Amino acid sequence: MSVESHGVDLLPAVALLAAGVVAVPIFKRIGLGSVIGYLVAGIAIGPFGLRLFTDPESIISVAELGVVMLLFIIGLELKPSRLWSLKQDIFGLGLTQVLVCTAVLAGVAMVVGLSGPVAIVAAMGLALSSTAIVMQILEERGETTDTHGQKIFSILLLQDLAIVPALAVVAFLAPTGDEHTAASRWLEAGIAVGAVLGVIVFGRYLLNPIFRFLANTRAREVMTAAALLVVLGSAFVMQVGGLSMAMGAFLAGVLLSESSFRHELEADIEPFRGLLLGLFFLGVGMSLDIAFIGQSWAVIIAVVVGFMILKAAGIYGAARLFRNAHDDSLRIALMLAQGGEFGFVLYATAISSNLFTPDIAALLNAAVILSMALTPLAPIVLRRLLPIEQSFEGIEAADGLEGTALIIGFGRFGQVASQALLARGTDVSIIDSDTDMIRSAARFGFKIYYGDGSRLDVLRVAGAGRAKIIAICIDDRKAADKAVEIIKSEFPLAKLLVRSYDRGHSLSLIAAGVDYEIRETLESAMRFGEAALIALGVPQEEAAEIAGDVRKRDAERFKAQMAEGIYGGRDLIRTGPTPTPLSQPKRHAQPLSPETAAVADDGKAGAEN
Repeated sequence: MSVESHGVDLLPAVALLAAGVVAVPIFKRIGLGSVIGYLVAGIAIGPFGLRLFTDPESIISVAELGVVMLLFIIGLELKPSRLWSLKQDIFGLGLTQVLVCTAVLAGVAMVVGLSGPVAIVAAMGLALSSTAIVMQILEERGETTDTHGQKIFSILLLQDLAIVPALAVVAFLAPTGDEHTAASRWLEAGIAVGAVLGVIVFGRYLLNPIFRFLANTRAREVMTAAALLVVLGSAFVMQVGGLSMAMGAFLAGVLLSESSFRHELEADIEPFRGLLLGLFFLGVGMSLDIAFIGQSWAVIIAVVVGFMILKAAGIYGAARLFRNAHDDSLRIALMLAQGGEFGFVLYATAISSNLFTPDIAALLNAAVILSMALTPLAPIVLRRLLPIEQSFEGIEAADGLEGTALIIGFGRFGQVASQALLARGTDVSIIDSDTDMIRSAARFGFKIYYGDGSRLDVLRVAGAGRAKIIAICIDDRKAADKAVEIIKSEFPLAKLLVRSYDRGHSLSLIAAGVDYEIRETLESAMRFGEAALIALGVPQEEAAEIAGDVRKRDAERFKAQMAEGIYGGRDLIRTGPTPTPLSQPKRHAQPLSPETAAVADDGKAGAEN
């Protein structure tokens, strides 16, 4: 029976999947990353390759949902309080970047002969960057939570917001603008504000009750459908309001970031996000007009090189202005130097408004696509300009581990903590994200697997679901807190033991419900203080008694802090220059030598910790 009789043509789907399956592993293997693999595959099967597809725009319009889902997942990772903490980067650094790059690029465009309105709109489009490509690269490299990753995300978020006033500027500069256009802009602004408020109200008051109700049905497919409905529904509302679909999904993600269903939603959306993002990059590759580039290659290359250098310089200057380190500023500048998908929207509007000629739009679109295709090379440039990153040669990733105990982090703390378990013959699985540490441990006979313990997918393959105890021994407080949150939510049957960074961290860990926590320096500092007393000539028995009293007072202070806050139990701290003895001196204690007594008297001037 023929394919036509069923009305289904599987060739496009097979071609897209085959292109990605073949190209991506090859390009990742040679170190160029998956994004450039998708782009090259798109060129190969597109209108200027095998011609399996002749309308890449139709593919991109569907695949943009991958960008939408990417922003939703990012939103899930950003609680409102954390988002608010990025306000300076978003509205300070982000806004400065857009204004500086637009001004610099518009000035150069006018110098080369473009009119003022055309130069401004062209510069606004080039000042925007590709959220899809940049965030995919950062995610692949595990840099989304790094300092420069957060700065880049903040700038991209502001750029998504900037498309709205940018479109208003196009309408204002268009030669066909009239009073009706001006009035309609106020109406569009009101609709946009209403769309934002609608998403916020729905997300704040209705999403959690709805998901709670659906969870009680115990139908996994319904939860998946609901997750997709939230993402696409919020994107649709924003689109109707004239805003970015990605912004709607991001806002919905932020509103669900504190929901108990957050991890379930992320797991449901992740497969769709990955496939659609890959489809988006394939579509961008197909859109590359090789014939036009062949005809105007010199001009296009000049535009691409010129605007990327100027934009990178502007971003670097803005980042340094906001006191970012040189390394971070350079990473931000090189990762955001390309044009973005919103440039296509802006230039299409400029054509429909008779502001651009088709030739100018084609030139700018080709420059944007080429710059996007060059972006995956930025990490390679950064590796040459900045310190070498860790190599994964000879490192085995965690996969299918089944240990009774799972240790996350094998630094100084984890190494010591593991010895008691190993001495008892416990089946221990160990993961760490430091490749140098893994290699070093291997030389001593340890089998350590690579894995980030703050990621749900890694915890699953590392055997967290089967482990009786999970010991978090990493020295990164943020990563430890994230791991605790995921483990308590997804693996509640495992006993959770956590290395605490300091007293405040211990308090937050207890509030989070961990089974055991200990400050990383508590016992060593206690023993150190006891040894210091002995070195001063205090009898060992008395030094041990004093140290025991210090432990007791510390425990009492900690209980007070749990009840009253961080400043509770302040009266239990020894802070004065002449502290009262922790215990009454024994009358029969041996007197100190003159030399030791002199040292002890001098020591009264120092404060105790």
